[in-house]
Amino acid sequence: METKYIFVTGGVVSSLGKGIISSSLARLLLSRGYRVTIQKFDPYINIDPGTLNPYEHGECYVTADGHEADLDLGHYERFTDIQTSRANNVTTGRIYRTVIDKERRGDYLGKTVQIIPHITDEIKRNVRLLGDTGKFDFIITEIGGTVGDIESTPFLEAMRQLKWELGRNALSIHLTYVPYLKAAKELKTKPTQHSVKQLQAIGIQPDILILRTEKDIPVSMRHKVAQFCNVAPDAVIQSLDAPTIYEVPRLMHEQNLDGLVLRLTDTKCIGQPDHARWNDFLHRLYTATEEVTIGLVGKYVELQDAYKSISEALMQAATYCDRKLKLVYIHSEKLTEENVAEKLAETDGVVIAPGFGQRGIEGKFVALKWCREHDIPTFGICLGMQCMVIEYARNVLGLQGANSTEMDPDTPYKVIDLMEEQKNISNLGGTMRLGAYDCRLKPGSIPALAYGSELIRERHRHRFEFNDEYRTRFEQAGLECVGENPETGLVEVVQVSALTWYVGTQYHPEYQSTVLYPNPLFQSFVKAAIAFSQRKSESAL
Repeated sequence: METKYIFVTGGVVSSLGKGIISSSLARLLLSRGYRVTIQKFDPYINIDPGTLNPYEHGECYVTADGHEADLDLGHYERFTDIQTSRANNVTTGRIYRTVIDKERRGDYLGKTVQIIPHITDEIKRNVRLLGDTGKFDFIITEIGGTVGDIESTPFLEAMRQLKWELGRNALSIHLTYVPYLKAAKELKTKPTQHSVKQLQAIGIQPDILILRTEKDIPVSMRHKVAQFCNVAPDAVIQSLDAPTIYEVPRLMHEQNLDGLVLRLTDTKCIGQPDHARWNDFLHRLYTATEEVTIGLVGKYVELQDAYKSISEALMQAATYCDRKLKLVYIHSEKLTEENVAEKLAETDGVVIAPGFGQRGIEGKFVALKWCREHDIPTFGICLGMQCMVIEYARNVLGLQGANSTEMDPDTPYKVIDLMEEQKNISNLGGTMRLGAYDCRLKPGSIPALAYGSELIRERHRHRFEFNDEYRTRFEQAGLECVGENPETGLVEVVQVSALTWYVGTQYHPEYQSTVLYPNPLFQSFVKAAIAFSQRKSESAL
């Protein structure tokens, strides 16, 4: 079949959940047996989000091929189990850089380079890139931002042209907000009408409207929206607040979103979606009654999207262990020797979060020392693993002042140091050790038992590494290097075997945890936390 292109836009306000709708539709189409992928077009001028701090744009997600991407790609992968790549996330910055490079080379043969056609043509080329491979039946393209934003205009113009060129092989889904005015006790559709008129003004007629709402929208009101927006009544769908984002595919299927897409694109139906495993996950999520309490120690804890992949991986692991996750965010900048017992005493396990820079680092050392001395299941990720090494060097090896050269270039004990290939790099964007690398695990180690394999492949995002010059001293003192890259010898996993579960990974296992395939190391960690909780309960009797 010819590749079908589905465009998802948003109106009225941002953060409505275009990524969740796109992911849910992809899940439904995949469950029917179609080949699907999703891509995100972001209107900011950064080449990628790799140089943005989490306050700007939430977490930076890393694809297997080493692209630093928008956090929505994490949603895409968690919902669909599809491995995305740099082709799945394109920014205005990337588009303009490509066009300017072509202009500098003379590719435009002396013509004046303009937004139309040169920028829009480059956007269209990127939209169709994945479709041209012949690997997919559906390409879902999410346009970032909100209709009416100046920076989104070239993407919408490219979308208008593609809809015209592709005919029935292109479809427009517009997600808007229907606010509820508490004082008037009324839902208001006028913002949706205005948003659709903005789309129509630039030549785009949405085929499907999805109305984000906190209150049930009456059928009569949906018919009113259909009438004012030139959309078929059965193509106006509501997206009510759900107890979990993973309920959205089911809610969309109940309103026939997937069937509607197939009909509007003249696609032959090849079967009903198979939701058995997805529904099993939801059943476990809703029926779990006992809690497991995990403390997440980091410096961005006031921002829920900063550690999105970690919180989702923990929730998935807890669900498959038939537990409700109680995630306690602990600000590392406010953690001290005086309050650490109070902050961590109720936790069953602790995650030391990744990150960059000096701020909040001492609080992580405090948390690690307390967890190590009290044998709390502890999971250090990336910088969290490096902090494990530094704390162990200071308080077990007695190397006072031990540090990472990222934090203290003049430290007398460089137990964490800049990777050799990073030492002459001046540009920060896209220059770290990025993407999936092999890791060989020590037989019988906690990670090897968790994965059920001694050779794994996980994703990285870092510049600094464990300094191998100290390896013997650490291992003699009880901190073992139980995972390394088979080609470079780079240490990727450490554990303290004398403790119940005390593991650090240089890689980011959260990036490869999905609803249907939770990461094994997170599951092992949560199981250890549950066992610890049970021991606490028994000792309290």
